[in-house]
Amino acid sequence: MINRVLIRIKVVQLLYSYLLTQSEFKIEPPAENPSRDKKYGHELYLDLLMMVLEMSGFDVSSGRRQSPLRGMALNKHIERNALARSLNGLDEIRTIILRDRSGISQFDDVIPEIYEAIPSLPAYKSYIRLKKPELKDDVALWASIITNLVANNPVFVAAARKNPAFTVAGFTRGVNSLMHTLNEYNDNRGLFNHARNALDYSLDKAHELYHSLLLLAVEITRLQDQRLDAAKHKFLPTDEDLHPNMRFVDNKYIKALTENPDFQAYVDETKISWDSDAMLLKALLDQIVESECYKEYMSRTEETTLEEDADFWRQIYKTIILPGDELAEALESKSVYWNDDLHVIGTFVLKTIRRFGQSKNDGADVRLLPQYKDDEDSRFGGELFEFAVKNYQQYREKIDSFVNRHRWDAERLAFMDTVIMVTAMAEILNFPAIPIAVSLNEYIEIANAYSTPKSGAFINGILYSVINSLKEEGKLLKA
Repeated sequence: MINRVLIRIKVVQLLYSYLLTQSEFKIEPPAENPSRDKKYGHELYLDLLMMVLEMSGFDVSSGRRQSPLRGMALNKHIERNALARSLNGLDEIRTIILRDRSGISQFDDVIPEIYEAIPSLPAYKSYIRLKKPELKDDVALWASIITNLVANNPVFVAAARKNPAFTVAGFTRGVNSLMHTLNEYNDNRGLFNHARNALDYSLDKAHELYHSLLLLAVEITRLQDQRLDAAKHKFLPTDEDLHPNMRFVDNKYIKALTENPDFQAYVDETKISWDSDAMLLKALLDQIVESECYKEYMSRTEETTLEEDADFWRQIYKTIILPGDELAEALESKSVYWNDDLHVIGTFVLKTIRRFGQSKNDGADVRLLPQYKDDEDSRFGGELFEFAVKNYQQYREKIDSFVNRHRWDAERLAFMDTVIMVTAMAEILNFPAIPIAVSLNEYIEIANAYSTPKSGAFINGILYSVINSLKEEGKLLKA
């Protein structure tokens, strides 16, 4: 029932929220009306951040400067470590790099010396013994590097003094700012687990919405039955009150649905109901009774078939219930996920009603749609989310490289566009059974619905370039 279209949408939405809330490192902004010490301190702070990235194997000058580490043997233990990947993914850092606002070149002569001295640190020797270093381990290592090889390094201090803006107080301030940034990072494991659980929960809620929408017709029918019964017991009932047209109440589709074992089991187990939405039920029933569809249905003289009764409710859902503001408002109060799910789940409800109408056994042979088509689909959302989070920095760098080549300003790239493209790359690279064309089309549609008017065409162009590049590199083998 929950198809991959809806799963992709939910992964994009939750990845977007997760990436907005997670930020391992808080980059300090420049002070307002800064003193000389504060101004130099912030400049040095940015230079030190760039040094950490450069010694971790990242290009911090967008090709405008040759790294002083070029030609040296790379240290595999710190190459593109988790700390540096997290820093490199921050928008503030990308802005510094793209605008070439760092003065790191003044340290070109001393950076190789610092880099070669890293293996001599006790912290490094402890670090390389770890089987799988975590972000906190990277933080401890780089704090040791800055303390022992930078802040207390006479050669580094001498290089810093060449800057005319240098002050001793500013130097100390810059080093302390970097240490504060490293030590005050947020461990995002809790945030990740929360987002991952939220994904599963939102998919469960989509399945609940499917049953709740089916139940809505049952509740509306029950309300009409109560109205007709109340009219019979008025002080002076009319002949119409005493002998009402029961076609709506006795609708064969509603009878088949209420007797359906799958439906009964779900309602009994989850206790879903519309009991607290009396105003919604009343408003919808009033609209139905006033509709031409209802009047035509009730005016028939011959007995209707299950197919005709089911078709009546399909028309009611399509013209009154699903597009109505009343339902949207009610869903918003029930679940933060449901308004976004309504369009997709609504199509499944209509499909289910049609299946009842096509039944050859009064609906007894109809099975409600399962939550997932198979085990592979049930794992798809969680695996896609995890691949996107795990490889976010790597995919982001690949995307940014083509954004720059297309002369787009990466700083102005809509964040939702980035999230959509990262998720698309996660799917294209990690799910070999899904054709590339299918993935491209799905994420372009998501972009058209959830991002800017031009996002679909833009994302199509960038992803097409990324895919061709990955094929040339031998990293993408499927057609």
